[in-house]
Amino acid sequence: MNQPLRLVLVLHNHQPIGNFDGVFEQAYQDSYLPFLNVFERYEKLRIALHTSGSLMEWLDANHPEYVDRLANLVSKGRIEIVGGAYFEPILTMIPSRDRRGQITTYTEWLQQRLGASVRGMWVPERVWEQSLTSDLAHSNINYTVLDDFHFKNAGLTTEQLHGYYVTEDDGNLLNVFPGSEQLRYLIPFQHADESINYLRSVAEQHPGAVVVFGDDGEKFGTWPGTKEHVYDRGWLAQFFDALSANSDWLQVTTPGEVVQNVPPLGKLYIPEGSYREMTEWALPAAKINEYEDLHHDFEEQGIWHRVAPFVKGGYWRNFKVKYPETNVMYSRMQLVSRRLEQLLKEGARGELIDQARLELYRGQCNCSYWHGAFGGVYLPHLRNGVYQHLIAAENLLNQYENRGWQLDQQSWVEIDAADFNLDGRPESRLANNRLLLLVSPVEGGQIYEFDVKTICHNLQATLTRRPEAYHRKVLNGPSNSRDDVASIHDQVVFKQEGLNERLGYDTWSRNSLVDHFYSVHVPREAVVAGNAEEIGDFVHGPYEAKLRRAAGRVQLQLAREGNVGGKRIQITKGITLTDEDSTIEIAYFVENLPDQHEFLFAPELNFAGLPSGADDRYFYNAEKQSLGQLGGHLDLTEITDLGMVDEWLGIDVGLAFDRPTAIWTYPVETVSQSEGGFELVHQSVAVVPHWHLVPDANGCWSVTMRLSVDTSVAEGRMMEAVVAATV
Repeated sequence: MNQPLRLVLVLHNHQPIGNFDGVFEQAYQDSYLPFLNVFERYEKLRIALHTSGSLMEWLDANHPEYVDRLANLVSKGRIEIVGGAYFEPILTMIPSRDRRGQITTYTEWLQQRLGASVRGMWVPERVWEQSLTSDLAHSNINYTVLDDFHFKNAGLTTEQLHGYYVTEDDGNLLNVFPGSEQLRYLIPFQHADESINYLRSVAEQHPGAVVVFGDDGEKFGTWPGTKEHVYDRGWLAQFFDALSANSDWLQVTTPGEVVQNVPPLGKLYIPEGSYREMTEWALPAAKINEYEDLHHDFEEQGIWHRVAPFVKGGYWRNFKVKYPETNVMYSRMQLVSRRLEQLLKEGARGELIDQARLELYRGQCNCSYWHGAFGGVYLPHLRNGVYQHLIAAENLLNQYENRGWQLDQQSWVEIDAADFNLDGRPESRLANNRLLLLVSPVEGGQIYEFDVKTICHNLQATLTRRPEAYHRKVLNGPSNSRDDVASIHDQVVFKQEGLNERLGYDTWSRNSLVDHFYSVHVPREAVVAGNAEEIGDFVHGPYEAKLRRAAGRVQLQLAREGNVGGKRIQITKGITLTDEDSTIEIAYFVENLPDQHEFLFAPELNFAGLPSGADDRYFYNAEKQSLGQLGGHLDLTEITDLGMVDEWLGIDVGLAFDRPTAIWTYPVETVSQSEGGFELVHQSVAVVPHWHLVPDANGCWSVTMRLSVDTSVAEGRMMEAVVAATV
């Protein structure tokens, strides 16, 4: 063949912010290290490599020798480093200023540490909108890689995708490569010869073609079954041998070399989208099942190949609608970003500001903002990781303004109202040095964020149990065992037995101060399952909000008249915070109670990040006696105190009531999908105090509870670490 086919291999290695250190290490041992060991032996092969900043920082801290080897291969021209946004945010999710900041900051890091000349970047999850072109161009990015699916959505056919295109926005140009979906499903799941045969067919029909494989490096060792397949059984070596053996017509190269030596195929404007699977996952659950059924029907009729080019799934931004919890994270991120930008406009500079910017960038890491074949938002440690960095960023900004929680900073308390969650309606914020609460008056007067600033933890980072399209697979059971390695999208693996019996759904968000009314005869099991009948309309009902301020003290007063079992009653609840400590006072005052009634009042609270299954995470009573692990089901009566301890986090959460109460506790668990299969995941601890209300002579009833947060153990560890670092 006179004109060789150019094969561009672009690997994307990533581990998200908040992932466990052991997961990083396992991925390093299973994927990143063995891949490099094999690749180094093939001196004539060249690849492009993108490593996310969160992973690269970990590698540089824990395996600097690996990073040194990368730098050596860069200097020899064998690896072209592909840059990107530092901590792998979905670019369309963050402000333009943060896009450019993330990209240029990471480019500088890669240049300094690896000696790389960064010309291209990886677009996280290939989530694309045309306006990104300008931000990439202004960040000195010359090329990027998307999926061929993007190009087909623009009307091109497979035959028109053997090269790259130029796209434009506001006069700014960018070169864009289409990654081959065919190769994504061949590599590494099919025999190496299958990929060679496919490439040969392209080369014969399109002399001088460029074909791009761009996909996760974790496919080479970390995905289930791939370590044995790729390394133990030698798939990667066989693949590289095959590439080398066909070098007379097959040139393995890099995107930068292609842009430098091959002209673009033309100009193209690319519709918003992502890879095909992502657009499916962004749909509502019922629509996903409908889509899959239609796909199956059209395939059986033999017409799917004709229909597919005109099929378009969901829009990535609607993950914030599908999972409101991600909208809360997103809105919190936007709030921190705007505050940082305002301080910068006012001239703020220095180490605290620089650190806050990096913490913000870390809090923009995409993985917990959506859900597909991987755990995503369903993984509590990823949600906690995002909040940890967002709260840390705001702590640094507070410290810059002498408003931090440290002892040498001034104490304060404040309350205000604004559209904090970007839904077009006002929310309320109560904050002091140590705590921050966000409350939605229009959504049941519920607390939807509860930040403990001293340990950068959001006790309200919960998740609601909701139907997922893949739950019908759970009901059908696991697939038969197979000897060959399968794509992660095709596997049905149960990590625990009996998952079909653990499916349960909530009709409300797992926030705190969720005002339930149940029949006095309600089975506790129905409350736990989320299907107990509501006989009131307060759970989602809007409350009127009043903000009250006094010296060293603020209060949010919420009031609503509603219906319970055909009766009209009035509830007023107050949330009070002072500038003195980490305690909030919650008072309920109920009016117009009938003398005779058959209902329970049960204001639910949820606490996230306090996991189950460990003896150092437990409930305790007023006598400080352990009542068992936090994942336990408690049915307590006539108590006035309940505590929850997480010794690992160094936090002690106490609830004290001014009248005896009965309390149910139970774990909120979801059946969710991850790369390892279907699994049961602990999301939060539900604490449900409940009373059969006995009205006084005026038809009224009241209760006051104090919710205290003690992080002295964690703070002591911090001081010990500071002292140790200065010795």
